[in-house]
Amino acid sequence: MSPRRPTRTVPTVLLPGAGVGHGGQWQSWLADHLTDAGRIVVSPKPAGHILTDRVAALRACLADFPDDGFDVVAHSVTCLLWLHHAATLADSPDGPRPARVALVAPPSPEQPMPPFESFYPVPLNIDAVRQAADGTVLVGGDQDPLCPEGVATAYGAPLKMATTVIPGAGHIDADAGFGPWPAVLDWCGRDNLAFIA
Repeated sequence: MSPRRPTRTVPTVLLPGAGVGHGGQWQSWLADHLTDAGRIVVSPKPAGHILTDRVAALRACLADFPDDGFDVVAHSVTCLLWLHHAATLADSPDGPRPARVALVAPPSPEQPMPPFESFYPVPLNIDAVRQAADGTVLVGGDQDPLCPEGVATAYGAPLKMATTVIPGAGHIDADAGFGPWPAVLDWCGRDNLAFIA
């Protein structure tokens, strides 16, 4: 059964995890489906592994969007990028706010992930995350090798954020069977914030 055609029309800013950019991961699958449905899908230009360069590339990517006129879907280490972006906005608010953000399978904030050491420490600022978007959801697997303490413990509790935990989903990547992922396409196609696994 193929997923239903998305009805939401705002652009999606896709922040793929490390090493993603070719076929095989759900991010590529999602981009293809949204594009086929007439949706605009953009990603920041590659900017290496240095946090300041990546934040600058993200802000440049977002600059032309209107407030509340786009969604963001981040996976893995780019969830940390979004949290840093949110923290910088709290200090110097400029740039548009997305309507919704989905943070998917962020790696542990306690175990720096090579070669992204500059992304640590991870800012877990409740107010900054709430101010950076109209709404943010957190999604993770229950046996993620990159977040052994669990996404609800590592991020859900300190950010006071409802968390969707998907049984057996690991890091929600191709290795865990997430090439096609209809649930994320469904989220992108609905107007409400809740993520239905």
